Amino acid sequence: MNSIIGLSLQVDYSRKLGNPNKIYDVIIVGSGPAGLSAAIYTIRFGLSTLIVSGYNWGGQLMTTTIVENYPGFPEGINGPDLMRRMMNQAARFGVEFVDYDADKLVLDGNSFKVYAGGSWYTGLSVIIATGARYRELGLESEKRLLGRGVSYCAVCDGYFFKDGTVAIIGGGDTALTDALYLSDIAKKIYIIHRRREFRASHNLVTELNKKNNIQVLWNHIVIDILGDKKVEAIKLLDKETNDEKILEVDGVFIAIGHVPNTDLVKNIVELTPNGYIKTREFVKTNVPGLFAAGDVMDPKYQQAVTAAGFGVMAAIEAKRYLDGLREGK
Repeated sequence: MNSIIGLSLQVDYSRKLGNPNKIYDVIIVGSGPAGLSAAIYTIRFGLSTLIVSGYNWGGQLMTTTIVENYPGFPEGINGPDLMRRMMNQAARFGVEFVDYDADKLVLDGNSFKVYAGGSWYTGLSVIIATGARYRELGLESEKRLLGRGVSYCAVCDGYFFKDGTVAIIGGGDTALTDALYLSDIAKKIYIIHRRREFRASHNLVTELNKKNNIQVLWNHIVIDILGDKKVEAIKLLDKETNDEKILEVDGVFIAIGHVPNTDLVKNIVELTPNGYIKTREFVKTNVPGLFAAGDVMDPKYQQAVTAAGFGVMAAIEAKRYLDGLREGK
């Protein structure tokens, strides 16, 4: 079991482990900002709460070095340390944990059953906060240099490249939005796009054309990211000529999309055409008692603070749902 205790990040409060024989008011699947924020609220509401945290707890912030845009930390905070603090807060209030991935979710009358670590856990309501994962290039160097010049979030890490030269990989809305954001920070920006035209919206393309520090390399793909301890350059392949070239950069932002982690619920709840959980009234799914929060239902903002906000909304709606159950509504 790869639990939080097995990692170098020790919690300061004794954590309670989940009980398969117990019926929980709320089961939360996922332990990133959305899931932990939801848990802090549900347990404070007096609702028995279980987090199925997964093997890789903490979400995407576990691969982030310094977070400088989360409120309350004027000097910035290490991503894993921020998640440890959230975990501590949830543990302090008595949230229970299962440090395995959730493998199955089924409806059972007016309750839900979640299968994790060889046991079934029962809840009267469920909050899905499984997040989304960045779509990767699939390069070994991409993983090796993550946090050392390779990033998937321009808003999170752009400031580290002030007056530097960066490359953005992609050609959709995310890539162009990142380029426009970074144009006020970096000295030079290269957009590396594998096609001859953008897939982004017309308005973004129009704004991009107004910038004089952004250069587009059409029909190019990244075949390697170079550097020992940090990013120093990228190796490109020109798809038209089949020539290779080296482009010196300080950072690489990969913006080729996200993959929402919806395998657990894809046959239970309604999904959007892009595969995200479709919600109404912010966090409600089409299944009563089943809520969604964070990047698994939010393809637009995808920030830790917005995920936390959606988690709080889901907690409040779960309480209202449970109050209705108890009142027979």
